[in-house]
Amino acid sequence: MSAEPDLRIRHLSPAFRTFCGEGALDALPRELTRVGARRAVIICIPAVAAHAEAMGRVHEVLGERLVGQFDGVEEHSPLPSVERARAFLADHEADAVIAVGGGSSVVTARAATILLGEDRDVRQLCTRRESGRLVSPKLSAPKLPQWVVPSSPTTAYAKAGAAVLDPETGERLALYDPKSRAQGVVLDAGMALTAPPRLSWSAALNIFSMAVEGLQSRRVDPLADALLTHALRTVVTWLPQVLKDPDQAAPRLQLMLAAIMSGQGSDHSGGGLAQALSHAIGPRSSAPNGVVEALLLPHAMRFNANVVPDRLAAVAGYLGLADRSADGVIAEVERLLEVFEVPRRLQDIGVARESLAEVVAHAMDDWAITAGPRPPEEQDVRDLITGTW
Repeated sequence: MSAEPDLRIRHLSPAFRTFCGEGALDALPRELTRVGARRAVIICIPAVAAHAEAMGRVHEVLGERLVGQFDGVEEHSPLPSVERARAFLADHEADAVIAVGGGSSVVTARAATILLGEDRDVRQLCTRRESGRLVSPKLSAPKLPQWVVPSSPTTAYAKAGAAVLDPETGERLALYDPKSRAQGVVLDAGMALTAPPRLSWSAALNIFSMAVEGLQSRRVDPLADALLTHALRTVVTWLPQVLKDPDQAAPRLQLMLAAIMSGQGSDHSGGGLAQALSHAIGPRSSAPNGVVEALLLPHAMRFNANVVPDRLAAVAGYLGLADRSADGVIAEVERLLEVFEVPRRLQDIGVARESLAEVVAHAMDDWAITAGPRPPEEQDVRDLITGTW
């Protein structure tokens, strides 16, 4: 008879409000009133700003509370653009932030809010290695309240961290502050349709990968597992529909809801090896981070298989597989990734072989690498990256 699982858990659910569907945008002014905010600033990417109809509806509901729009967000949230967003918030005396767009908008808004509140150099605020350990400094200053109006699905909605790219060194500087977590998300059908279908597709691959890695955690948390499991099933059901029916909002809204579940669930399970490696590889590739993470996922699963066979068997059950062996569930994930049209090799997405050593070094300093069920040594990462290339 198997032993009973240890159910001593600590599961804290941060306050987070979700509005979805017709009339969802009408929640924004009520939310601002709730926190007493009167000077909201939008932070978005230029491509979203160019959608006059969708952005016009956001402007209309915000009314005179909207005091400015920063549309200088860049892919991977490079530090110079984050600094410009911080200055924009300060110049407009913002008391609330609305991130509109995808992951880069969300991360840039969060990072700019942290830099504004702390008023210190980013390297004094970011996670760093001290005596062989990764340490995140406590950031105590108040932060502006934020909301997200997404154009694509991303697990970043629900997170409290932000990683910005230092273009001079190639490093990802990770900032973490629970006070910078968004108050909530507003899922609007019109805004969801502004994203190119391939962008929604690539973003959803991050949801899938994060759910699968979260479900391999050594932590036993049925509440987190429930969120991750439904996120996984939602992606499997709805992701193919995004490319088949690009003019339909329903598949995109379903994936946005899955993004919330995967983001919240993985807050409790932790990240994983594929996530950490994708952070290091993404800026050195021609593919979005979601594609990179999905490409790496089966390789990370094989690396972890011997230490979490029971967790992989559970993933097989969630996917409805008769074969619950590690090989069986990894083969099914590979089949799904083929259905999702994910490339198989790093060289297929523009990663240069000479950049692999730099990737390994940066991955070892990524916070997510500490959360996997089998923390890798540097040689393990080097072997995995080389084998995937």
